[in-house]
Amino acid sequence: MHTKTIKELAQGLRSREFSSVELTRHFLARTEQHKDLNAFVTVTEDLALQAAEAADVRIANGDTALLAGIPIAQKDIFCTLGVKTSCGSKMLDNFIAPYNATVVEKLNEAGAVMLGKLNMDEFAMGSSNENSYYGVVKNPWDKSAVSGGSSGGSAVAVAAKLAVCVTGTDTGGSIRQPAAFCGITGLKPTYGRVSRYGMVAYASSLDQGGPMARSAEDAAILLQAMAGFDEKDSTSVDHPVPDYTASLNQPLAGLKIGLPAEFFGTGLSHNIATDLANAINEYRRLGAEIIDLSMPTLKLAIPVYYVIASAECSSNLSRFDGVRYGYRCENPVDLTDLYTRSRGEGFGKEVKRRILMGTYALSAGYYDAYYLKAQKIRRLISDDFKNALAQVDVIMSPVTPTNAFGIGEKTTDPIQMYLEDLYTIAINLAGLPAISIPAGLSAAKEGGIAMPVGLQIIGNYFTETKLLNIAHQYQQVTDWHQRMPYGFE
Repeated sequence: MHTKTIKELAQGLRSREFSSVELTRHFLARTEQHKDLNAFVTVTEDLALQAAEAADVRIANGDTALLAGIPIAQKDIFCTLGVKTSCGSKMLDNFIAPYNATVVEKLNEAGAVMLGKLNMDEFAMGSSNENSYYGVVKNPWDKSAVSGGSSGGSAVAVAAKLAVCVTGTDTGGSIRQPAAFCGITGLKPTYGRVSRYGMVAYASSLDQGGPMARSAEDAAILLQAMAGFDEKDSTSVDHPVPDYTASLNQPLAGLKIGLPAEFFGTGLSHNIATDLANAINEYRRLGAEIIDLSMPTLKLAIPVYYVIASAECSSNLSRFDGVRYGYRCENPVDLTDLYTRSRGEGFGKEVKRRILMGTYALSAGYYDAYYLKAQKIRRLISDDFKNALAQVDVIMSPVTPTNAFGIGEKTTDPIQMYLEDLYTIAINLAGLPAISIPAGLSAAKEGGIAMPVGLQIIGNYFTETKLLNIAHQYQQVTDWHQRMPYGFE
């Protein structure tokens, strides 16, 4: 059952081939069988079986919602009523959310069955899922390799078939990068397309929730339930939600694809460049026209991102002070000691690093030199995308410069770790939608394990329908999205 798509499972549920309870038990058993991957922080078995029983009743009464009775999992950054919401941090290890995030509420209303909460880099800060208080998440293709971050647990849950589909969040590539590393489909929607209410904030002007699934079609079904305006979220955009599955079969003849020279130069590994060239040739055969582009501001994206994201993180994480909720140090001698030790003991190394960087950038005398200047360059990056997308329908690029690297390989060099987001960060700065799809399997070195390669497709604002169609058409003529890591068939 774990190899079936959402539509196939929905059909099986309605034809009484199996029940949601049986399906849920099957996925819970797989989660237990492969718990060494460390994909889950919390498995909510009792709640899942209760939800599955309710879904079976809904289906028996004629409910035709595609997600009704389908086992999913939530990234542990979305508040879930009565369930621990940790954000991968010691700071929130004891936090039981008193309400549901809008995304959680929407998926509950759609009848989806939540299996549990997924591991992640602490407060979504990381590119490898090595920054979690609960330990590293292992890549099912090679358990000595990272899963990517920060939505590493989400990507692994889909790749290892521990859940049919999952939620993730993307601040600078945290859906797309782990999706590429683990060989699944991951969509970062337009900023404001999916509600951020109840999604614990890292960088408020960059964070965006989105779907992660086996295929573009499954991602479209999940996004359909997640998307929409939310008056509880001041950054939510009141824009019509189309039927994301209705246009998946549109032909690609005449599609104009732009390739930025800045994304295909120095730093991109040879094996990934080769796989992407093959994928782009496949799009040529589907009728697309390839156009070379130049986007000179892209090289500034990483320094701009880390100034802005760190500044916003410094502000957002100031609420975790040991006073109201979350971790509190033992026996503080005074208020200053309470703040200092609670934050010092509750936050991990990478979170502290970004808080310090952000506090420095926002401090008197440096605000104009760093934060304000970064915001001005952000506008230039956005304008670069605007000009490029006036010439083409979509932009294609790598997702990552390399395949998934070894656990521990880059933990001592933060700069090298930050460079893993080289091709994804600019999209968040501009607020655009982008999707990562599997586009090959290749080994970084001769004799090594063949690891997934991701292709990134970037569109204009609120063109998720187009991106999903372009991804789906590629997946109709290739089988990279159907490949499974050895031992997880």
